[in-house]
Amino acid sequence: MKKISFIIPCYGSEKTIAEVVAEIKATIRTREGYDYEIVLVADASPDNVYEVIHKLALEDKKIKGINLAKNFGQHSALMTGFNIATGDIMVILDDDGQTPANEMFILIDEIEKGSDLVFAKYYKKKHNIFRNMGSKLNDLMASNLIGKPKGLSIMSYFACKKFVIDEAVKYKNSYPYIYGLLLRSTNKVSNVLIHHRERDEGGSTYTFKKLVSLWMNGFTAFSVKPLRIATFSGMAVALIGFIFAMYVIVEKIIHPDQPIGYPSLMAVLLFIGGVLMLMLGIIGEYIGRIYITLNNSPQYVVREAINIEEYNE
Repeated sequence: MKKISFIIPCYGSEKTIAEVVAEIKATIRTREGYDYEIVLVADASPDNVYEVIHKLALEDKKIKGINLAKNFGQHSALMTGFNIATGDIMVILDDDGQTPANEMFILIDEIEKGSDLVFAKYYKKKHNIFRNMGSKLNDLMASNLIGKPKGLSIMSYFACKKFVIDEAVKYKNSYPYIYGLLLRSTNKVSNVLIHHRERDEGGSTYTFKKLVSLWMNGFTAFSVKPLRIATFSGMAVALIGFIFAMYVIVEKIIHPDQPIGYPSLMAVLLFIGGVLMLMLGIIGEYIGRIYITLNNSPQYVVREAINIEEYNE
């Protein structure tokens, strides 16, 4: 029997996670030939989601529960689950029920056909405007910086083979960016159409700050293109400055009595200064993350766990 590992990062989902688990169990029973485990990672959630996970794990040994010591973020929570999961096929889905567990075999069947990594592509997304905008920016970044194939949609609901995860967990540094780690391991990647549900409880936990942090992980961990952009931007600004200087000189020769213009000079200085500060900020992000990595900042720290041998609970 093939084993499927379901990995779910949990944050603010004490009212929904039990239903997600129940749906997984009900769906897996509809198809013979598969064993399963469910890895639930509570990312230091402010609610009582780990208590719910603990109760579910006591009732079913196939459920593994982990409670992180602080909020490390969704991608670090996934890396925690990746290091625990033992299945032949990994299925990653959300804790709020928006990603339909009852359609899991659409993803799994695509894996069985030969794909190494399969992302859901929704008929119609039910996220709010802010989250949809964040997804589009993330998709744009992935296309230009980490080599995402054109036309491929990247969503938080996906399935992959174990060897893809085995390669991803070799990354031991801080600031993991899951999609970059997965896409650099295989070119057999595909999409399948999946329905997307309305959120039953609460709202998206992805704030603007978290989205920016996620984008910066992708920028700095898997591409040097931002540094190249900084180089070409510097050259462009220098060229603009040179052309403007020539223009001022010619104007002064033609119209010697005409003042050069303090406002225009200040505008150029502010423009050049702003670009320089932006580029220094990008370089600073790289240097800062290198420094934190050299200090062995952890991807995650486990406070407690259940039904996982290495944590002896």
